[in-house]
Order: sequence, then structure tokens, then C-alpha cells
Amino acid sequence: MPKIGNIILPDFPLLLAPMEDVSDPPFRRLCKLHGADLMYSEFISSEGLIRDAMKSKMKLDIFDYERPVGIQIFGGDEEAMEMSARIVDAVQPDLVDINFGCPVKKVVCKGAGAGVLKDVDLMIRLTKSVIKGTSLPVTVKTRLGWDENSINIDEVAERLQDIGVQALTVHARTRAQMYKGSADWSHIQRIKNNPRITMPIFGNGDIDSVEKALEYKNKYGLDGMMIGRAAIGYPWIFNGIKHYFKTGEHLPKPTIIDRVEAARNHLTWSMDWKGERVGIVEMRRHYTNYFKGIPNFKEHRLKLVTLETAEGLFQALNEIEEVYLGFSFV
Repeated sequence: MPKIGNIILPDFPLLLAPMEDVSDPPFRRLCKLHGADLMYSEFISSEGLIRDAMKSKMKLDIFDYERPVGIQIFGGDEEAMEMSARIVDAVQPDLVDINFGCPVKKVVCKGAGAGVLKDVDLMIRLTKSVIKGTSLPVTVKTRLGWDENSINIDEVAERLQDIGVQALTVHARTRAQMYKGSADWSHIQRIKNNPRITMPIFGNGDIDSVEKALEYKNKYGLDGMMIGRAAIGYPWIFNGIKHYFKTGEHLPKPTIIDRVEAARNHLTWSMDWKGERVGIVEMRRHYTNYFKGIPNFKEHRLKLVTLETAEGLFQALNEIEEVYLGFSFV
């Protein structure tokens, strides 16, 4: 069983990826309910934490029912990373994760996220700063390299482990690929097979079905896998994968009742955490994913993304359940 510090994970754990504007406490709660073994916050700017930026501070909220849970930070300044690690340490998540993989231009231009892949020495200094600033286990999420001509994940893995990083998650794409093209897990397999590597190695990228999850588990021999976009609007994927691993059979597809219940809970928890107005507005991006594949849904979707009261939204969800009761999802 993989171990990160004092955290003992189940055999081949399924991790929920830290996704900006997605992996907040309400969404994490749903994924935990449906089988996620380890989850992470949205990534948090080290500079934002030090400035006491409200949005960054809010991302530090964690709840006991989520555990084990990690808080992920990013930044390109050593002092700021150490200071932000001290702030994170004070709220006592189970681990601190460093984002060296975000490919977005506004992050990379600050010498953070995947931008650090061009300067492994800087990556090591930033990581040392975080380790210095916390008593918690430190883990890293990164990519294969900057582009296909500079894949340096082998060096990165060894050097991170040497300074005390306790687990590594690799998104099997380069920064140049962004989220396009295919993820190549053979590079992660090579790291795992390196006799020098003893820390847990988790794979990320392109896991969008239970069949692919089993194929990659058997083919690459890693310690676990991280799931991101496939869980948006479909938190059932975690238990679905676990069931398929054990039995080779599919769990029944979530029904319209299941989907309405998930959307209702997500909305309720979002309003509880963010306040009614913000919770309603920020929930709008999720409805299409919960009800993907339902025919003639445009009128219902329009209601969900325009209604401005909790009462109206709950009524709209009830109507969806009534109209599509018995609909079979493929």
C-alpha cells in the first residue's frame, strides 16, 4: 500500500486532481462520497496567500470528512513559497503539494507551474523552501518536461526524492501539449522502474473510462492514478473504476435520480460554503456535465443557468427528475 508520511493509502488509490475553479470543498465532498481516496485543493498562489488575498485564503478551507486531503501551492519565488508553506502548515491538511505542472501562460510567465520545468535547479530550490516551511509531507505534481525535445522527468524524479519529496504525480504530457494530444504514460513507467525511486509514483492524463483505468493499471505498474476532467459532472467514476478492478463488471449508470441528487447536493454545499449568490452563479458551469447525453435538454439547461434563487433551482431540478424519470443513460 502506498504511504505518504503517516498517510497509508489503499492499494492502488484513486486521486482527485487539483483543478482550478473545480476542486473546491463542495466538489471534493461529492468525489469523496463516490470513492476518491486522496484529494487536493485548487492550486493556490503563494503570493496570494502572503497578501492575504481573500480568494486564496478561502481555498485553504478543508473539512475532516475529506481527509486525507492536500493543499496545493504554486509560485516562482523561494521566500514566498516558504512563507506560504508556513501558512498552509497552520491549517493542518494531511500534506502539502507543489504545482510544477500548470501549463497556463499567466502562471508559466511568472516562472511558476510548468515554467519551472525549464530550470530544474530552481524547481529544487523552490521545493526545498516548501519543505523548510512545513512539518507536513511534501509531494509534487508535474509534467514530463517543457516539450518533447526536453523531457526531463527522470532527472526531476530523482532529484525531488533526494531532497525529501514523498510522492510524485506526473501528468503524462509536456507543457507544449497543454491538454491536447495523447498522454504518454511510458515515461512514468520508466520512473517507477528506476531502482533508485522508492517514493509512490502516480499517473495522470487521459483516464476517462473504467476500461482505460484497468488497462493503464496493468500496463504501467504505478502506485495509483489521478483523475481530473473525467470526474467533472461524473463523480461516480471513482467507485465505478474500483468496482471494475474487482469484478470486471460495470456498475449501473447513475440514473436521473442520482444525477439530480448530485446536482442538488453540489448546489446546496456550494451555497453553504460560498454564500447563496456566489454559490448559485459558480454552480452554473457544472449542470451541463451532470446531465450530458439527455435529449431535448436545452430548455431545462437554460433555466438552470439563468435562475437566481435557490427555490427556483430546486424546483427546476425536481422538474428534470420528473420529466426524465426512467430515461436510460448509455
